[in-house]
Amino acid sequence: MSDLFSIKNKVALVTGGSRGIGLMIARGFVEAGAKVYVSSRKKDVCEQVASELSRAGTCIPLPADCGTQAGCDGLGRALAEREKALHILVNNAGANWGAPLLEYPDAAWDKVLALNVKAIFHLTRACLPLLKAAAAPGDPARVINIGSIDGLHVPVLETYAYSASKAAVHHLTRTLAVRLAPDNITVNAVAPGPFESKMMHETLERFRDAIVGSCPLGRIGEPDDMAGVAIYLASRAGAYVTGAVIPVDGGITVRG
Repeated sequence: MSDLFSIKNKVALVTGGSRGIGLMIARGFVEAGAKVYVSSRKKDVCEQVASELSRAGTCIPLPADCGTQAGCDGLGRALAEREKALHILVNNAGANWGAPLLEYPDAAWDKVLALNVKAIFHLTRACLPLLKAAAAPGDPARVINIGSIDGLHVPVLETYAYSASKAAVHHLTRTLAVRLAPDNITVNAVAPGPFESKMMHETLERFRDAIVGSCPLGRIGEPDDMAGVAIYLASRAGAYVTGAVIPVDGGITVRG
């Protein structure tokens, strides 16, 4: 039982790992003893975060632009040059775009869908040989996709491409879970509610009291809340879970 939630010595890649949800997960993984590669588009920020997290364990920067197929393929190759196997892939890199309905630009759809949906498909495929190499009976390789409660309910804000993309992430998760199960790879999604992050900063500045008031647990999510669910899915405790979409939202989607 003592090692049920252990991810010690596992190799993990976290995209969008330099801030927000990705940083919460990367920090949790490092502190739990995993060897963590953090990836983000900005090389200097990626290196700075990896240096900070390395004080608690092993964290290596691997910058890449996951908004393109070439960027995802390049990230997969770069990781393969360093590792023979990848136990945990966290597809977290994402973008948001808010604008009124009649002003919502086509460019928003291109940017948001490319990073939030297509990147998950491209990077998971690029890392597939490494994931297969890590898979073991009773301890499958893990893919964890970061969705959103905005893909489970209709958001208040006009973030049309974002909410649609996160619903797509949830269904892509289910599709990949079925396809990769014979390879002993699980694929699950986490659907965060409100957490302190750059993406949520403006929303929390404007609507914090209303958001807290709508949450049955009466608070904003903490870093350990996000790290905890990711460690569960990545550890032996989550070995028999695949195709799931887990809301981590203090009960917001339950209230409706």
